[in-house]
Amino acid sequence: MKHAQLIVLEDGATKQRHCLEIPAAMAGRSLTDLLAQHGFPLNARCGQRGWCRGCMVELREGALVDGAGELVAAGGGLIRSCQMRLPAGGRAVLQIPERAQLGAAPQVGETFIIDVPFGIAPLFPPAAGRNLGFAVDIGTTTVVVLLVELATGKVLSRAGDFNAQICFGDNVLTRIGAGSSPAVRQAMRRALVEETLAPLLKKACERAGRDPACLAGGAVAGNTTMLHILADEDPTSLGIAPFTARFLEGRVLDAAGIGLAACGFDPAMPLQLLPGLAAYVGADITAGVHATGMTYDLTPSLLVDMGTNGEVVLCVDGRLVGCATAAGPAFEGAGLSSGTRAQAGAIETIRLALAPFAVEIETIGGQPAAADAGICGSAYVDFLATGRACGLIQANGRFDRRRWLEVPPQHRIEDGDGLAFRLAGSHGGCGPRISEIDIAHLLQAKAAIGAGIDTLLDVTGISARQIGRVYLAGGFGMHIEVAHAIGMGLLPGFAEAQVKVVGNTALAGALLALLDRGALEEMESLRSRIEVIELNLQPAFEDRYIDHLGLPDAAT
Repeated sequence: MKHAQLIVLEDGATKQRHCLEIPAAMAGRSLTDLLAQHGFPLNARCGQRGWCRGCMVELREGALVDGAGELVAAGGGLIRSCQMRLPAGGRAVLQIPERAQLGAAPQVGETFIIDVPFGIAPLFPPAAGRNLGFAVDIGTTTVVVLLVELATGKVLSRAGDFNAQICFGDNVLTRIGAGSSPAVRQAMRRALVEETLAPLLKKACERAGRDPACLAGGAVAGNTTMLHILADEDPTSLGIAPFTARFLEGRVLDAAGIGLAACGFDPAMPLQLLPGLAAYVGADITAGVHATGMTYDLTPSLLVDMGTNGEVVLCVDGRLVGCATAAGPAFEGAGLSSGTRAQAGAIETIRLALAPFAVEIETIGGQPAAADAGICGSAYVDFLATGRACGLIQANGRFDRRRWLEVPPQHRIEDGDGLAFRLAGSHGGCGPRISEIDIAHLLQAKAAIGAGIDTLLDVTGISARQIGRVYLAGGFGMHIEVAHAIGMGLLPGFAEAQVKVVGNTALAGALLALLDRGALEEMESLRSRIEVIELNLQPAFEDRYIDHLGLPDAAT
């Protein structure tokens, strides 16, 4: 049988034509497969199921056959190549847009994993002297910047620091309250832009040996409150039922409008804010949903982002439901007697055992724990899991009085606030400690997350064990031991094999939006697909929350 002929027109200055002879035996393969086999892989991020727009091509001449067996002729605009076949003996001329070309495979970054392929079709095309872009995750607690070479997608450097807005409050509710005053809101924006973002951009450029004048623009992820403050929008409505955002769609700001120009940047430099989903399910979660590729998973999947707040999104058969939990910043050390954010010298790992007694601790940086060392979130998870497993901590979070006597005196503290376990330091001294009051705060935070997960499972009618993949996102999630998170009930009902730690997916999504214009379009489309569940309106939520206030049995 006669060979089919496929002619590919390349974008770019060369406008080269590549003539591909397709054997009749391959005529039944998808156009995406044919192109990939001949050196033209496309951005088929959905696994060729026709769910995305990553593999769109233009049919210039000839005809193709779609999934229903109908001929599709030239002149109809862009078509999904994964849903098309080349007729035996036929001829087709294709133009492959730059955004459809597979520019990069899934990758692992310094603090994140990207699980979808993407093309190199920058949001801000490089021009003379403007060949760099930046991706930003503006968190309530921290801000991270990536400096990127736009033509190649190569990450040149990274810089991060605490969000200087912390002085206005350590959670979004306090920032919302403060932001009702225009003067305070502008002060918060100055703290973010002048004291945090501008220095980080300069630091990233310095580390890469590049001039900030080369920046063409950036993509910005963040929760809805942070983006409202950056855009100088009154966030008051975010804190009052029905929790309405002033904007959720993607929005473009410029350096002059937000105050970056005063820090030495080009006044016209654009910043693309990514689209959000709801008042408490923001652009950081939109970015995470896209970066994990969860909407293309064949089995149900769950995204759990454990940042200063806790957001959860569940995807079942293409249906997206999400919620925000009032977890608070306890797992970042806030409000705990020895709590601290992750920083050099902080205790990040704890192993506890009885009969015989043993306690092992490790710090960030590996140096011995100082007498005044703080304890960060991953260590608290370890302590609750191993303390429960060895029987020192009861299901209600209290120390077992009988087993307490097996703990050496230098580790036991008893005062008017109850019992506390001293991790280091001498008997009678200070030293980092974990009290029963601390445990109560941690259990409240994990109960909010657990109850949120259970609510979404109930809404969709599935169980935890039916989830194919749990994507554990957020900087905190990168450092916890998954088995311990399950053991202390932070990921209730799941098995370790179901969980994949993916890091800062907000930053990953911002990077994708910067490099692939199609990614921004797909993120925007998520706003019409997701059903956001208001947990306070769910009749069973309070009961679920109470159920999760305890620690699981050691055997579960």
